[in-house]
Amino acid sequence: MSQISISTPLIGREDELTRLSGVLERARSGEARAVLVAGDAGVGKTRLLDEVMGRAATAGMTVLTGHCVDLGDVGLPYLPFTEVLGALAQDERFADALAAYPAVGRLLGGGAVGDSGGRLRLFEGIAGLLADLSDIAPLLLVLEDLHWADQSSRDLLRFLLSRGILQRSAGGTPTHRLAVLASYRADDLHRRHPLRPLLAELVRLPGVERLELRPMADGEVARLVRSLREGPLPDHTVRRIVERAEGNAFYAEELLAATGSGDGGVPSGLADVLLIRFEQLSDTAQQMLRTAAVAGRRVEHDLLRDAVRLSEEELETALREAIGRQLLVPGEGDTYAFRHALAREAVYADLLPGERARLHGAFARLLDGRGHRAESAAERAHHYRESHDLAEALAASLEAADHAQRVGAPAEELRHLEAALDLWSAVEPTARPSGEGVGLVGLMLRASAAAAHTGALHRAVSLTRAALAGVGQEADSELAARVRYTLAGNLMSVDNLTAAFAYSSEALAMIPADPPSRTWVWAAATHVLAARHVGENETALRVARQALDRAEELGVTDAQADLLISLAVVEGDGRRSVEGRERLRRARELARSSGNAPVETRALFNLAIGTFEAGHLEDSLPWITEGLDRARRAGLLSSPYPMEMRYLHLLVLYTLGRWDECVRAASTDAEVLPAAGGYRIAPALYVALARGDFTAADRARTLLSGPFDWMAALVAGIALTEAAALQGDAEGAVERMRSTVAVLTDDTGTPPHVTVRLAALALSAVADRATELRLKGDQEGAHRWAETATELLVPARALAVHGGVAQGPEGQAWLARAEAEWTRAVSGPDVEAWAKAVAAFDFGDVYEPARCRLRYAEALLAADRREEAVSEARAAREVFARLGATVLLEQVDELIRRGRLTEAPPTASLLTAREQDVLRLLARGRSNRQIGEELFITGKTASVHVSNILAKLGAASRTEAVAVAYRKGLIAPETTARG
Repeated sequence: MSQISISTPLIGREDELTRLSGVLERARSGEARAVLVAGDAGVGKTRLLDEVMGRAATAGMTVLTGHCVDLGDVGLPYLPFTEVLGALAQDERFADALAAYPAVGRLLGGGAVGDSGGRLRLFEGIAGLLADLSDIAPLLLVLEDLHWADQSSRDLLRFLLSRGILQRSAGGTPTHRLAVLASYRADDLHRRHPLRPLLAELVRLPGVERLELRPMADGEVARLVRSLREGPLPDHTVRRIVERAEGNAFYAEELLAATGSGDGGVPSGLADVLLIRFEQLSDTAQQMLRTAAVAGRRVEHDLLRDAVRLSEEELETALREAIGRQLLVPGEGDTYAFRHALAREAVYADLLPGERARLHGAFARLLDGRGHRAESAAERAHHYRESHDLAEALAASLEAADHAQRVGAPAEELRHLEAALDLWSAVEPTARPSGEGVGLVGLMLRASAAAAHTGALHRAVSLTRAALAGVGQEADSELAARVRYTLAGNLMSVDNLTAAFAYSSEALAMIPADPPSRTWVWAAATHVLAARHVGENETALRVARQALDRAEELGVTDAQADLLISLAVVEGDGRRSVEGRERLRRARELARSSGNAPVETRALFNLAIGTFEAGHLEDSLPWITEGLDRARRAGLLSSPYPMEMRYLHLLVLYTLGRWDECVRAASTDAEVLPAAGGYRIAPALYVALARGDFTAADRARTLLSGPFDWMAALVAGIALTEAAALQGDAEGAVERMRSTVAVLTDDTGTPPHVTVRLAALALSAVADRATELRLKGDQEGAHRWAETATELLVPARALAVHGGVAQGPEGQAWLARAEAEWTRAVSGPDVEAWAKAVAAFDFGDVYEPARCRLRYAEALLAADRREEAVSEARAAREVFARLGATVLLEQVDELIRRGRLTEAPPTASLLTAREQDVLRLLARGRSNRQIGEELFITGKTASVHVSNILAKLGAASRTEAVAVAYRKGLIAPETTARG
């Protein structure tokens, strides 16, 4: 447990302390909370947390602390949590709780976390452990220096706060007696700092709040300075310290400590102040501190002793001196830490270059002497690199990369591999690690794979391009071909299709088809994919059939599987057909037997999407579940096909009308695997818009920031076109539809299949505008919008049957709706067109057929088929009410009211309900014919209603009738209809 050591008085933080004390009180009563404590270096975060920890311990809470450590560009996965677990393991009270979570115990013992499934079990295990500990006694978990946290620790913190330990029970009551306080340096967070997006995400959670420690007021700094010195201080000294401290408590303390140096002045920079205080120590203590600074913020006693080469007695004297001067503080497990990171940084910066390199080398060798523990590889790599022993740094970086891969930390693996790549050219060839795949080009290919696994697809492309530049120096033509087809595959993942086809063509041409080789087969398999993407289907079929024969001849079963998938997609009726899906099943079995997880996940994705495209929505879910499970076990959840499956899973739930489940699944996905972009957010955006939450449009726009991403552009295009249509913005809907199609059109000039859906969405807004203008008598304006409708429909019709292959049930349904909306825009509602649209969506979709039923009911009313209109309107209303689709629920209720499709409630008004409807339209300046069209009655009937209104109100004209109605309060003043 944390040893609370408080030496400095807490001044000027009453409000913050009250707020954090309230968090502790709520935690003790069973309401779990988290606070992110931000502030510049030295502003007093640690001192405030010390005070809070002291109060928590006094109140009987268990206090656990974990610290993040600066290891430069590399990180030690889960370090602060490993520190917490180490403290727990030393306390017998918590032995049973630890034993209940073996995944946690494996991390503590240095074992591998494994694939993403193991990663999830680890996350859930730590969450469960903390919950259990809070049952034993109220718990305070403090994590310091998050700005140095490795990505795995950041991911784990995200899980704990968004799902694991702050979650509420089904009844909404918090269940854990737990508080989490996490500090970070706000002034360290540059724009690209990896902690920034996590903080932005966490502060939106209901159980998380942010507390910023701002600089202290001058009066508070003066009080602090005087309280630190027993004797009197001259006023001018206090004033000077206050000026120089600029509200920073640590600066003030250090400036005060330096006043006794005897040099008659105060240094201008904090580093100078720290070094003056440091130089007041004995030579032995200074030597010890220089050595400790090289180790990092914290150092173990035994490691420091061996590195500094002092006797035990000399070391203890030096430590006592440094602790007395408040430069070091004792920590847990026989360790020592600099009281503040700035003190360590100042001492470290003052080292001579040779001295620094020598000490780093000493620590590296000491760590090596303890055996090549995998968890220490990152530290050894850091020390060897800083000691300029580049060969050993290279070997340790590769070892650290292997460790990161085993514990399910692909981002750390990538960083270590990139560190190795940086070192490679500086290491003599004879000193470089040897073995298959360890060469420079091989490392680049491995790093590109790690980048793809983390979802960093553009980085994967960059690394493979670098491999291509390096492979020019290689004599191995097979390696050169492998680099090219790998680059082609990565380029396809970022939709650079023409370049991908060019590189796959080069790869295939570099090696002969005879005699057969595994490299040629895989080059061919990649070329088949690239050819299909650029519309070269004949080439794809020819090469696939040839390569499949070669793969069978060689017994390369995973390549067989990959080629079978391509043939299932390209040949005949594609993956929607029974034959295509049977071929995909065979491919899945071949991939499984070969152990090639990426190919197996590709087969499972195509089985899932093929089943979906065939209109068998429920049947696609088991394939999705199997595919994601396989990807999870292989650590591939962030690679392209599993990402597509994650999106498809949510899309199926959305389409089936399981909206709440869809939103929950999207949220859960984000907690465990946040890097999903449009794949995760899309269906949740569609739900939010249907439910009237138009802030979803703002979230959609954020997808368009940063480098171009095809999926993000598609999702944002759908959401923003839909938002504009639902809000009656015809111009915005048309503009968004056109811009989205333009940006998604491929290098061959072929628009995306989503063009049909986008056209239907935009056409609904266009039809609304054309109808409105006709009702106002603006035939010219209505005609212009009818022409726009035709322009939108033409590409949708062309895409519905592209390359001679018709789209599946979903695509045909969107085309039917687009045709019906076009007819509504050009000539008015058409019963047959909307009947066809309703029927077309009858493949398991819930929301879209209800939308079509709303328009169908409208058309039936216009055709005076009231009984059928009542049935359709009621059916649509039931779906909208069940889904919570408030926007269209209001529209269908308005249709029911205007069309009198249900009994009107009794009214005490002078006018009947129908006469009130007519009166409202009179107030808008409508003619009798326009009133009839809008209320689905004849112009003659509308004229009778107008005459009745004039008689009842005693008015001689329509204008007078409206004026009388306003005076009597029969209608409220309102703006005219949108024009």
